[in-house]
Amino acid sequence: MIGNDRITDYINSLAKELPTELLHLEREAIENHVPIIKKDTQGLLRFLLKVHQPKQILEVGTAIGFSALLMGEYTMEDCQITTIEKVAMRLVEAVKNLADPRFPQKDKITLREGDALEILKDLVQEKRSYDFIFLDAAKAQYMAFLPELMQLLLVGGMLVTDNVLQDGTVINSRYSITRRDRTIHTRMREYLYTITHREDLETVVLPVGDGVAISKKL
Repeated sequence: MIGNDRITDYINSLAKELPTELLHLEREAIENHVPIIKKDTQGLLRFLLKVHQPKQILEVGTAIGFSALLMGEYTMEDCQITTIEKVAMRLVEAVKNLADPRFPQKDKITLREGDALEILKDLVQEKRSYDFIFLDAAKAQYMAFLPELMQLLLVGGMLVTDNVLQDGTVINSRYSITRRDRTIHTRMREYLYTITHREDLETVVLPVGDGVAISKKL
């Protein structure tokens, strides 16, 4: 958790409650130690969706399908969501949840299974385009994904990147980071510098959840 826990808890207490079935899915994920987007990140994502009202959403990193179902809940009926996942143990749950009749918003969602970078390249070849992209996958790969994401993102569209502050350690010196985590640390700093300095993006980085970067393509 980044920042003051008491303030975060208070802000979360003000949030509207999730629909019952999504709330149950969230609790199951927490109980089973499955990483899903944090409560304050949910609120930010819901706000952005309501304001931006996207028609075509791309999610990189489905996990168990919670965030895709959340986005389906807070978008218009004609919105379509494409979500990508490759981890086998997550796919089992994602396939189950995205077929569950408890979630009527599942009909908006298309799951593409496989390596995210390869699927992103396929989507570029298919000349697909999106006005909202939610990036919540392997953090070390964010820079590798960016060229394809920029081709897929429409002008005026939003790229929302989760987990960019890495529990606050992104601000630390590389030499204070354990050796096994240095690659991720270096690549995330590179990613953040790049999206905040590109002339075709306007980006703000917020200390929400584990850090969220919101970028608009100019």
